[in-house]
Amino acid sequence: MIGMLHGRLVEKNPTELLIDCGGVCYEVKISLNTYSVLGDGENVRVFVKLIVREDAHILYAFATKDEREMFNYLISVSGIGPNTAMIMLSSLVPEEIAHAIQSEDVVTIQKIKGIGAKTAQRVIIDLKGKVLKFTESTDNLPAQSNTIRFDALIALVSLGFDKKSAEKALDRIGAEHQNVEQLIKEALRLL
Repeated sequence: MIGMLHGRLVEKNPTELLIDCGGVCYEVKISLNTYSVLGDGENVRVFVKLIVREDAHILYAFATKDEREMFNYLISVSGIGPNTAMIMLSSLVPEEIAHAIQSEDVVTIQKIKGIGAKTAQRVIIDLKGKVLKFTESTDNLPAQSNTIRFDALIALVSLGFDKKSAEKALDRIGAEHQNVEQLIKEALRLL
């Protein structure tokens, strides 16, 4: 089983990497969080999960062990496949997902593309006791009650901006904007 790849980053886009490991190039699927952490044209180390299907062997890569562990938890839930888990990890960092699960925040989980009310509830029921380790460091997370900022962040990430840059832009704007559209427009001016 492949657990980690270490090599030279040959190609990088928001959903995939091509990593040269001793002359063999591996194509791996990534989340937007991993995309924003990795630099261009450098040596990288990513933690991977190999998913074997009837028609393909697919490598999913993660910048941290925690992200890979959350991926493993998510795909253990009935109705969550690898692609949906990657969308979840592109929308929220593992700590934010764990915080939503532990606080039974169905709304936050349901805002992720492809997740309905029943699936969100199933994620909470199946993973509530399992993700406690991730919530130990969630004291520094922003309150999810700020849904306007959260919605704007999700929109900017889905437009292709990296999460860190979008968060910095939203932090610079502040809270004077009353709706999501205004917040996104102001952030786009800064990005």
